[in-house]
Amino acid sequence: MAAAGIVVIFDFDKTIIDCDSDNWVVDELGATELFNQLLPTMPWNSLMVRLWFLDRMMKELHSQGIRIEDIATVLKRSPIHPRIIEAIKSAHALGCDLKIVSDANTFFIETILEHHGLKECFSEINTNPGFVDEQGRLRIFPHHDFTKSSHGCQHSSCPPNMCKGIVIERIQASLSMEDQKKTIIYLGDGLGDFCPTLKLGDGDYVMPRKGFPVWDLICNNRKLVNAEICEWSDGEEFENVLFHLISRIISIDRNNTSAKMGQLYSVDCKLETMPLPVATGHEAFPQALPVLH
Repeated sequence: MAAAGIVVIFDFDKTIIDCDSDNWVVDELGATELFNQLLPTMPWNSLMVRLWFLDRMMKELHSQGIRIEDIATVLKRSPIHPRIIEAIKSAHALGCDLKIVSDANTFFIETILEHHGLKECFSEINTNPGFVDEQGRLRIFPHHDFTKSSHGCQHSSCPPNMCKGIVIERIQASLSMEDQKKTIIYLGDGLGDFCPTLKLGDGDYVMPRKGFPVWDLICNNRKLVNAEICEWSDGEEFENVLFHLISRIISIDRNNTSAKMGQLYSVDCKLETMPLPVATGHEAFPQALPVLH
């Protein structure tokens, strides 16, 4: 297919959906007061306890009669720009290999993707395991069990339960064994998306969400990034920039002259021509899971 040599890797929270899924579920279920009650009881240590706390929240909500169906209903209401939905479907139709690398969890991600008809677009989902146990309670565990060992990355922006850079290296190693050379496009917004950005090479592309933590880190460490940088701010720019890059990559490969190229969008990548912005204060909030189609 036209874009068979392109691998597009997405973060999920605040990239595909326009919110943090953990916070969205807690707020939409009216559990903010419960959250505030539990907070002082937890050995709160920033990133290290976030998943433990979410798992505890799910236990408390279950004990109060909140069903897994209630959680799914809330997830299906999570905000997502319609142009992002169309961009994902179109990139998949063109032949791009789409993957997710996220610090959310499988239940949240799969529920939302299935609701919007997007799950079949992704070849794998790398995230924290989330599943419904025999009691009907949602359980959430870390992608990497940091209580047993460190994942080995010393980068300060990587949470202990998941280094996305290590996941990207595994994907790159797998791609290197294929006959066709692959080009990676990586999209993200948070602190954890900086480490995988550093793993990309010349000829790859990174799409940071402008004004979010990964954007600030890239702007402050521009010389460390080898990939070409093309920012986006909203769903419309997400679609336009992504398809500009897909069109460019296809055109570089002289063997691929698909007629679909005429339907692709064109925008300018602006970061190289812009002064570095002042850092903003947005909050940051196992192996790949094959997607069964």
